[in-house]
Amino acid sequence: MAENLKSVRCLIVIPCLNEEKHIEGVIASLGLALEELDAEIVVADGGSTDATREIVARILLENARVKLIENPKKIQSAAVNLAMARFGGEYDYMIRIDAHGTYPEDYCQVLVREALQTGADSVVVGMQTVGYGTFQKATALAQNSKLGNGGSKHRIGAKSHWTDHGHHALMRIAAFKAVGGYDESFRHNEDAEFDFRLNKAGYRVWMTAETSMIYYPRSSAGPLFRQYFGYGRGRAKNFLKHRSLPSLRQLIPLAVAPVTVGALLAVIYWWAIIPMGFWMLACLGYGAWLAIGQRNPHGPLAAISAMIMHFAWSAGFWREILDVRGRRPLELNPGQKVAS
Repeated sequence: MAENLKSVRCLIVIPCLNEEKHIEGVIASLGLALEELDAEIVVADGGSTDATREIVARILLENARVKLIENPKKIQSAAVNLAMARFGGEYDYMIRIDAHGTYPEDYCQVLVREALQTGADSVVVGMQTVGYGTFQKATALAQNSKLGNGGSKHRIGAKSHWTDHGHHALMRIAAFKAVGGYDESFRHNEDAEFDFRLNKAGYRVWMTAETSMIYYPRSSAGPLFRQYFGYGRGRAKNFLKHRSLPSLRQLIPLAVAPVTVGALLAVIYWWAIIPMGFWMLACLGYGAWLAIGQRNPHGPLAAISAMIMHFAWSAGFWREILDVRGRRPLELNPGQKVAS
């Protein structure tokens, strides 16, 4: 199998922006992959104002397999497309790495091995969320539970299986280019939108349980709200573009923003607050269960984090759906091409 790993070329792409605390460690964790695979790393920086670029510039002076490019559009979808346009023609697979995550030393090797064994065009992985500060720990607890992820199959614990979507890890470059790469009008959820086109074109996605990544959530309420507001808008854009209905686990949180706004009518009709009160009690009850059943003191605060995520996601979705003025006439069928 080691010889098979050397038989393909891999482009490892790291989109980043202001990641001075993480970028060096992430690149260092990929050192074994550079040795055992015929691989190179491209860091696509979106205009960092901290020391990220200086750190990467120092690393590439010591390691010829590391490259640094500028991503003027800043967003992750554009970063990956740009790296693929410049370097993709030289490689067989692209591996996407999140600069704000932690990976096992054999992460890339396992992905390639899984792709070769299954013949998959895309290999996706499970994701575990880990926190350090109080709020971040509570948010991680929420995101790792059904309260926060709705039973998503690309969380830790899922068995290997064929799927239609998951956390993006490895992609066959020929398949990536065949469907046009990421749609850069998506600031969030570009992976879900891409997977819709990938599946429609007949390509196959393999969810592997042989490896996974660790993700670190937002450490305060404001950034968490903005992140999930963006996720909601991205999911709505996917619906508008493909008429792809949200899954059942997403349909339930969609009601949160409307029932919260509807609760304002309680000044006239007292019963208008009941739907919002039921949602809040359900979240707080689940948080209490996490605290008691799992003996985790962050359970009650995890309920608050979950409520922020639910409301922000719902508000973002409806904001995008109702934004008729901001919608471009061609939004339902935007084309996106990646240079060969």
